[in-house]
This record gives sequence, structure tokens and C-alpha cells, in this order.
Amino acid sequence: MPTESPRIRAARLHTPGKPLVVEEIPPPEPGDGEVAVDMAFGGVNPVDRYMAEGRVAPDAPLPRTLGMEGSGRRVGDGRPVLVQGAGLATRRDGAWAGRVVVPAAALTDIPDGVDLAEAAAMGVAGVTAWRTATELARVTADDRVLVLGASGGVGSILVSICSALGARVWGQTGNPDKAGFVTAQGADEVVTAGPGDLAAAVEPLGPTVVFDALGDGFSAAAVEALGPFGRLVSFGVSAGPVAEINMQSLYRKGLTVHGYAGLIEPEERMAAGRAAALAALADGRLRVAVGQRLPLERVNEAFAALVDRAVTGKIVLELGGAGGA
Repeated sequence: MPTESPRIRAARLHTPGKPLVVEEIPPPEPGDGEVAVDMAFGGVNPVDRYMAEGRVAPDAPLPRTLGMEGSGRRVGDGRPVLVQGAGLATRRDGAWAGRVVVPAAALTDIPDGVDLAEAAAMGVAGVTAWRTATELARVTADDRVLVLGASGGVGSILVSICSALGARVWGQTGNPDKAGFVTAQGADEVVTAGPGDLAAAVEPLGPTVVFDALGDGFSAAAVEALGPFGRLVSFGVSAGPVAEINMQSLYRKGLTVHGYAGLIEPEERMAAGRAAALAALADGRLRVAVGQRLPLERVNEAFAALVDRAVTGKIVLELGGAGGA
């Protein structure tokens, strides 16, 4: 008699705004052009929480598995791969499950020697940091860089990249207890200033580039802090989405503002970014710090930690499909 395939665990969204439910579901079967992957780790990002709240992809099917990125091993040959893209967690089930089925285009080979937990952070945070630094800001050794939210998932990676590029790097964090972590990522100096005193605190640096994951009053302070012909790169609004900016300061200094739009970028550009970020991770130009590894059952705690800023670096979920290898 045929035996029923063992079921897999997955973190499922049933109702936007309600906690995710970790439940057992039938294992997916690959169709034409699809590949099955036994998952090891899933990265946790603010955008995943926005999906759970219904603020991103509000019309996506329900129930569905969430998780925009993860790492694991291809079923059949065991190759380590990063899983991201191709509508993962929006048009189709996401990565937070013991096994996933995705189009081949959603897979990026992970270089030899790269830890799977660290690789799980490359699809969103790693790509964001790599592309904003190298494609938008075009950071060089001549730059003086300020990273706002430098203890966070993307910010901490940005510190490592800009340091590797030879720039002078200062990191901002709201928690002085995290200063040592930011320094360990490569920052020359750490400031704990808020929006009201940020410009004065970083005046000795005279930033030529500011990376802004915070928004709200921090964006306005960044405009005041930047030197002539500086670049402001915005990729998040964890402090708030609305900023009142002195436009006279912006145009009189000749500033350039870049917005990073990873969710609407062409897939081929994102795929190239994933490969480049993984290569940089492999050769040390990029460092990712995994601050917490949580079992899948604690996925809602991971969301709470993001809100409370209770972790340094990245949070990853242990998915178990690849044995956490």
C-alpha cells in the first residue's frame, strides 16, 4: 500500500493582523520548472511583519505560508541554495516551512563555506545593504558614511560593507549597550543621538553619505547633517513614515536622495544582487551577525523583537527541513 508522505510544519497567515499559526500541512509537490528545497533557516524582516499585518500584499491568497527568504538544500542533489523572489510569500507560499517548492529562478547557489544561517539573511537584508552601498550610494574610500539604525539587520551589514570599501564609517543606534556590536561590525565611531541632536553629534564626521532605515525626524536630521553634494539613501521607516524636510537645505547643498525599491525591482536585477551579496559574504567583504536563532514555533516572538528593537543583527528561524545544516 502507498504510504502518506510525512507532513511538514509551516508558519501560516490565516487572518491579517492576527498571530501566525505554525501548523502541519501536506508537503508540496513540484510542477514543471519547479524545484523542491528542504529548508534550514528563514530570515525575518520588517516586510514579513508588514505582510502579517496586511500592509504589504493585502490581496494575496489566504491562508498562506509567509517568509520572503530562506536557505536550505535542493531535494535530490543536496546543493545549498538561497530561496528568494518569484512571488515568494506574496503570490505563492513563502519560505517558512520545512520544505518549499519554488521556480528554479528563485534559487541562488550558496558558495562553499558559507553558513546557511548567515546565507538566509542575504535575500532581503544582504541584497538591500549590498545594492544601496555599491549601486545607489556608490561608496568609495573617499566617503564619510553615517549609518542610521546601525545595530539592525540591514544597518549592521551596511557598516561592514562600507568599512570593507575603505570609507570612514560612523554608526548611529538608540541603545548605547549596542555600541560594541556596531564597532565590531567595522564602525570607526558610534553615536547614540536622536533626531534632535544628530546633526550636531556627527558634525565632526561631515558625512558625505547617510543610510537611513529610520525615517521620521531622522530623515530631516540627515539632510541637515550631510555635507555639500552628499547622498541620502532611504530604505526603511522603522521610526515613522512621515518626515518634514527643510527643502532649502536639500537644494542649497546639492544633495541627492535615493530610494531603494526592492519590492518592485526587475527580478533579474534582484537575482544578480543576491549572487553578488552571497559572493561578498563568502570572501569577507560583507559580514552578517545572526543575533537570534529561534525555532519556527516562536515566529510571533520574532515579530515582537523587531518592534521592540530587542535584537542586534538578524533574526533567523530554524525551519528544520535540512536539519539546520
